[in-house]
Amino acid sequence: MIFFNPAGAPELACEPCGCRWFDRMSNTCYECGSEVTPQMEAEFKQALADFVLVRGHVQIQHGIETAAS
Repeated sequence: MIFFNPAGAPELACEPCGCRWFDRMSNTCYECGSEVTPQMEAEFKQALADFVLVRGHVQIQHGIETAAS
């Protein structure tokens, strides 16, 4: 499940419980212990890539210097 924070950036959340805290050592949810699946990781990476493209485009339109531009 993907949430978007107030700045519009994607955040990965646990499918079963909605928690947004994960143990990166075991790749599981802190709340319920569910595993972060490769599909969840891929969806998050795509959402993040989409955010970077849109955010970069908006910053360039408004004349804001970025590391990517």
